[in-house]
Amino acid sequence: MKKVNIALVGATGMVGRTFLKVLEDREFPIDTLYCFASERSKGEVLHCQGKEVVVETLTEQVFDYPIDIALFSAGGDISTTYAPIAASKGIVVIDNSSAWRMDPSVPLVVPEVNAGALKHHKNIIANP
Repeated sequence: MKKVNIALVGATGMVGRTFLKVLEDREFPIDTLYCFASERSKGEVLHCQGKEVVVETLTEQVFDYPIDIALFSAGGDISTTYAPIAASKGIVVIDNSSAWRMDPSVPLVVPEVNAGALKHHKNIIANP
């Protein structure tokens, strides 16, 4: 299976830490994992799949990294600010906030229910 570069936005929050556990439990094929959070979490060390990842401060420039998929769990304001930046760089954003759920141009996807809706995304996917 091809390994991918993953960014986790909101990595130090409860949902972010749960994302890390799920990625590890499911042995998701990660090449490089980037963890981003607020300035106060900068330098914190997280663990996933036996590797240590140092948390970096979220900025616009981090989306210049070679990221394939960005998992957002940092709240609606962060998502509306940074998801379009990531998407414009070709990164597929999966957003867990409520920011994009009612946007008609962004598919709201529950994989077990409507995975087919993924065909129509423009690099931002809402996930409840």
